[in-house]
Amino acid sequence: MNTNLIENTLINTSFGLLLIGLIIYWSTLTINHDNQINYLCVSLAITVNIMLALSLIIRWIYNRYFPLSNLYESMIFLAWSITLIQIILESKTKNKLIGAITIPVTLFIVAFTSLSLPDELKVASPLVPALKSNWLIMHVTVMIISYATLIIGSLLSILFLVISSNKIVNIQGNSNNNLKKVFFKYELSNTEQTLKSLNNKNSINRINLMQLLDNLSYRIIGFGFPLLTIGIISGAVWANDAWGTYWSWDPKETWALITWIIFAIYLHSRLNKQTNGKKPAIIASLGFVIIWICYLGVNFLGKGLHSYGWLLS
Repeated sequence: MNTNLIENTLINTSFGLLLIGLIIYWSTLTINHDNQINYLCVSLAITVNIMLALSLIIRWIYNRYFPLSNLYESMIFLAWSITLIQIILESKTKNKLIGAITIPVTLFIVAFTSLSLPDELKVASPLVPALKSNWLIMHVTVMIISYATLIIGSLLSILFLVISSNKIVNIQGNSNNNLKKVFFKYELSNTEQTLKSLNNKNSINRINLMQLLDNLSYRIIGFGFPLLTIGIISGAVWANDAWGTYWSWDPKETWALITWIIFAIYLHSRLNKQTNGKKPAIIASLGFVIIWICYLGVNFLGKGLHSYGWLLS
């Protein structure tokens, strides 16, 4: 059985579906949509999630180890984690803004693994002795799921800042249709009053949306932060077992600590009632950049003990 062909087909199909999903999700922000469009969006996300899961499962069965030993496998797992969290959140909140901001990130990850990574990094290779441990599943799985959770929470904070800047008047884009009804239904003398009423309604909707994004971001980051903590602690225990030291200031370890500190500051700022919504959102937005430096950037900047994803090795 040509497992490489099956994996490539699943990943390439996922890329195509994500591209279609991006168009559909973003179109729901500017035009009216019905339940069928909502169902289509959720169906696309579920299909992509299943395809990514199948690619990992096939790799797991064929190579007989949990597929998290190199950058390619970990990025596919990250994409799967983001789509899974997206599906859960959308089913709870019924808000397509979540998919509209997470789909581009998932699309970038899948595109990067398919187009940018060298073929030799996609091929499964025998595990080095340090990776032949049950800690591989425990540590790496928890870390990547925490990254996925914190990425989504940070994206919601970024969207909060965009909307709070007052540059977006109406997220759902229904104001044009309302204006048409105004001009046909009312006399010209009443137009100014009606427009004022519509603007007030849009402002209330915007405030409600900002509150939703702020609270949702806080809850998601509040869930991802303990996962990050557990991941770092389990990594330290594994490092002591494999290398004889809990902490060696490896670039990946250092940036993981920086990531932890950034989101600890975010949570502290949220608990401080004197701090408004914008300041914590700015910290979370910074955390979005720090996560990518920790996860992907150090693989480009220099080698270390976590060198499995180094592109020039």
